[in-house]
Amino acid sequence: MREKRGLTLQDISKRTDIDISLLEEIEKGDVAPPLGVVIKLAKALEMKMGYFISGEENRPYTIVRRDDRKVISRYDSKKEKHYGYEFESLAPHKTDRHMEPFMVTLGPTDTEEEISAHDGQEFIYVLEGNMEVLYGEETYILEPGDSVYYDSTVPHLVKCHGGKKTKILAVLYDER
Repeated sequence: MREKRGLTLQDISKRTDIDISLLEEIEKGDVAPPLGVVIKLAKALEMKMGYFISGEENRPYTIVRRDDRKVISRYDSKKEKHYGYEFESLAPHKTDRHMEPFMVTLGPTDTEEEISAHDGQEFIYVLEGNMEVLYGEETYILEPGDSVYYDSTVPHLVKCHGGKKTKILAVLYDER
């Protein structure tokens, strides 16, 4: 997609503030980037985030059956690390969407995750387990039935809290 648009890795790096070596690893498929990076890449390429997760947007509506969801895990093959979460798009292929709903499973992990900041807003509802939310300078623990809604331009991080997996419904909004 980058080459189709006549852009170099340096162009994308300048637009996103993402290191060229990481961009190369993403293009080769060695790294599955966090959602914050996907959002920055989509903006730099003037595309919808959903394209990077579910491919072409070609329907005015979408229905996703439980058994048809594609699970995407966050990993780094060079470091042989899994970052403790996987997500499933709940609305692939819908044209002109501004929201990206996901079912996310957060696992206990020792791997340090990056704090993210990007355009848009996020809404998260905790279904199972406990979740830690770092938002700006504040830290919160959410339990099943709790929710959080925030401006994504503020540095933030969500992760599993405790020894059991956490399952959340996350909706990301981008006005583009």
